[in-house]
Amino acid sequence: MFVRTDLPGQPRIRAHIDQVTGTRRRTTLGEPPAQVGLVEHVLAALAGLRIDNCLIELNAPEPPGLDGSARAFVEALLSAGIVRQAEPRSVWCVDQPIVFTAGGATLALHPPEETKEGARPGLLLTYFLDYGPVSPIGRQLHTQELTVSGFRRDIASCRTFLLEEEALELRRQGLGVRTTTADLLVFGPQGPIDNRLRFANEPARHKVLDMIGDLSLLGADLWGHVIAYRSGHPLNVELALALSQLASSVEQRVAA
Repeated sequence: MFVRTDLPGQPRIRAHIDQVTGTRRRTTLGEPPAQVGLVEHVLAALAGLRIDNCLIELNAPEPPGLDGSARAFVEALLSAGIVRQAEPRSVWCVDQPIVFTAGGATLALHPPEETKEGARPGLLLTYFLDYGPVSPIGRQLHTQELTVSGFRRDIASCRTFLLEEEALELRRQGLGVRTTTADLLVFGPQGPIDNRLRFANEPARHKVLDMIGDLSLLGADLWGHVIAYRSGHPLNVELALALSQLASSVEQRVAA
């Protein structure tokens, strides 16, 4: 739950898929003025640490961008401490693949692997990053099992990235005028400008981070294998929304 302490009445915005109102370069929740944007990195930190009951107070329309990763949020949450609660957490999975495509991008959720003991627990995420043969960002692949230790070690510190022409266009729009190339991961023809990669495939890992944050809006654990190709926030949200609607229809049939 997000709380906008800077607005009259301190409105609350639920961190749930039915509150998503924007997916352009970031995920936005709520309706103006009670809106909060750039929520995916905070949500990824919470999901990666398996925290599912948290009140986040903001005195601005979005959380701090920091270095474009979730690392500082993870450190803050660990410093504050985590309290174990008795309420069970729901687990969702599918028995058939669900696939979404748009503009050459694909996002799919596959059922969990079947073992002798039943469905294999846990969530596996794979991201194929491909900006084409002439892009300064080479084709990349990353697969990650979502565990607390794995998230902290392999995903939390991976930063948002931009192509140089994208950064220049944002500057022309008056955005990020105080931000330098040392603050963000900006790719020019020869690679990162005034910066160094934390992992050879850091951009692909950051896409996994975004998926973790967006899919956490389900409000339940997800089992299976999410495989993405060139996708982003719009397809992440589309998948989460479809799963939420599927779960609601199942609950209605059970109730009937």
